[in-house]
Amino acid sequence: MSGKNAVITGDLREKIISEPEIILEDRDLMKALVAANERVMGANIVDLRGIAMDRLEARLDRLEDTHRHVIAAAYENLAGTNQVHRAVLKMLDPAEFDGFLANLGGEIADILRVDALKLVLESAVDDDDPAVRKLGDVLSVAEPGFVEGYLTQGRNVPIRQVTLRQVQPDGALIYGEAADWIRSEACLRLDLGHGRLPGMLALGAEDPHQFKPTQGTDLLTFFAGVFERAMRRWLS
Repeated sequence: MSGKNAVITGDLREKIISEPEIILEDRDLMKALVAANERVMGANIVDLRGIAMDRLEARLDRLEDTHRHVIAAAYENLAGTNQVHRAVLKMLDPAEFDGFLANLGGEIADILRVDALKLVLESAVDDDDPAVRKLGDVLSVAEPGFVEGYLTQGRNVPIRQVTLRQVQPDGALIYGEAADWIRSEACLRLDLGHGRLPGMLALGAEDPHQFKPTQGTDLLTFFAGVFERAMRRWLS
């Protein structure tokens, strides 16, 4: 089939007539047909159908991209929900407080995929107290007012329950030597009940993009709420 008078063979013609969707669903073939139509019409004629088709194709591409992003976000959110639920169940397992703390720095940190996990409690007792040292490396004791100062960095800003950011210059106060390679953190402010000083749970990650201010905080807010209630039970 060549030349201006080329014709479609009988079998192919019957195939196209019986199943026209095979052409309509082939994007490259449809582009070729539109281009051939424009050549027949000449350069001086504006083909509004071709323009409309180009616009529809561009819109379809955008819709497909949006569709992929929505699905990816849904899967990511589902995975995050499963992570937090597993961490909560693991947090409720221990029957003793030292086991609870050991769980934090071990399996719970692994489930949440963080490289460091620290619990900070404000108290007049310092880290050198034997009773504090006995509880392991996960727990740090700080002077009253430390949590607010660490979260606000001296700025007059509202204190949110969950703060996502890159690690601050004074991160060594929380992570110790690990601050050399911890690059982002999620700070969960803890309300430990009436008459008690606040606390903070710090989740540190080597990846500087794991925790960013633009991310949603619903799951971590839920985790902080459960953690607060567990701590109140231990402190009582």
